[in-house]
Order: sequence, then structure tokens, then C-alpha cells
Amino acid sequence: MTILRIRSLSKRFGTLEVLRGIDLEVESGERIAILGASGSGKSTLLRCLNFMEIPSGGEISLDGKIVGRRESELIEVRKRIGMVFQHFNLFPHMTAMGNVMEGLTTVRRMAKNEARIRAGTELARVGLADKADTYPAHLSGGQKQRVAIARALAMDPELLLFDEPTSSLDPELVGEVLNVIRALANEGRTMLLVTHELGFAYHVATRVIFLADGEIHEQGIPDEVLKQPKRERTKAFLAGHQQFRF
Repeated sequence: MTILRIRSLSKRFGTLEVLRGIDLEVESGERIAILGASGSGKSTLLRCLNFMEIPSGGEISLDGKIVGRRESELIEVRKRIGMVFQHFNLFPHMTAMGNVMEGLTTVRRMAKNEARIRAGTELARVGLADKADTYPAHLSGGQKQRVAIARALAMDPELLLFDEPTSSLDPELVGEVLNVIRALANEGRTMLLVTHELGFAYHVATRVIFLADGEIHEQGIPDEVLKQPKRERTKAFLAGHQQFRF
């Protein structure tokens, strides 16, 4: 079942055209890794999908219904599309529990006791039940990112967007976040993942997309794109990332 359909999506910042007519369909349960050099439009694409950036043109449909044309729709869209950011975006004055509860109480209007139970469940899912009362300043980068993942999961989204979730982490902390994402993949979650972890993309993604100059330059299953790319631009990109392992 097609959960997300993107048609001719474009995004301009002044005279700079960052996305140039993206067409993409995402099936329920797909795990799509989005690759590309800096400035290729990867993060902008994700931010347009939950309307943190308003597209300049094109259409985005959820379950066959075009969304985002009215401001009143945006909260509902963000309930259905969860996002995990590169720099965590946690509230520093709230504990891990408070950060996960916030969306439940303010957006979903859930009672605090119910929200606390749900938040506790999601913190346990990412291995942080013992950090519920800890503030972000006292968490490692990997722990902060796992809190951010728990916060996204608490909203019970149909689609999860990950915007380079490990790029701000020290190398020794990357694995703990990737293990959580792998577990979510094994649950059958639908996700789009912008990443430079090509080995992880190879093993976890069901499809790989390579963006260049704001366009989908090449896409296919991981074996096709990562082992046998057809386009010269893709080959050149992969040649600069020889550290990943199949």
C-alpha cells in the first residue's frame, strides 16, 4: 500500500533551487536510505515532507489525500510523520521523560498520567528507562538521540524520518543509535533515512536513493545502487566512501 506519494516536489530559497521536481512513492513498511553529497537536497526533502519547510511547488499525498495546502492540516500531518533530527532538538529544561511527554500532552491532549506511562514505554524501548529523570545536559550524544527517537515514537507516527541521526555523534556512540533504528526496521516501520552510514544502509534499507543537485539521480535496491551503480555521479560518490562494508 502506498502511504506517501510525492509529485514534482520543488523547493527554492530565493534564487537557489534546492529540490527540482522530486517524484517518489513510499510503500508501507519500506525503509528508504537517502544518500548524496552535502547540498544535494537530502535534509530539505525530509523537512518538506513534514512541512517544516513549505514546498515551493508540487504535491505531497498521505494515504491518497493531498496534504499541506492549509495551515490547519500541518499539525495533523506532523502527528503522522515523525522526525528525528541531526542535533536532537531536545528541550534542555525538561528531563528525558518530559521531552517524550511534551508532544503527547500538548498535541495529542493526552492526560499527564497516561502520557507518562506511554513515555516510559518508549524510553524503555530505546533502552533508557533508567534515564527518565535525567536532563539532556547529563546525557551522552547517543542517549540524547535515543530520547529523540522515543519522542518521535510516542506520537505513533505512520512514517519516520531520520535526518542524519548519527552525524553529530562521537564514533563510539554511533552503534547504539543504529541498533535502535535497526530494531525499528525489524518491526516493519516505514522510514526514510538520510545517512552517510553506507554499510548500515546496505543491510537495513529496502531501497536506496541517490540525490544530486536536488534530483533523484539513481535509485534501486541496495545491491543495485551500492554495488553496481549505473550513473557516473553515483559511482564517484561511492568511490569517496570506501570505508563501508557489505
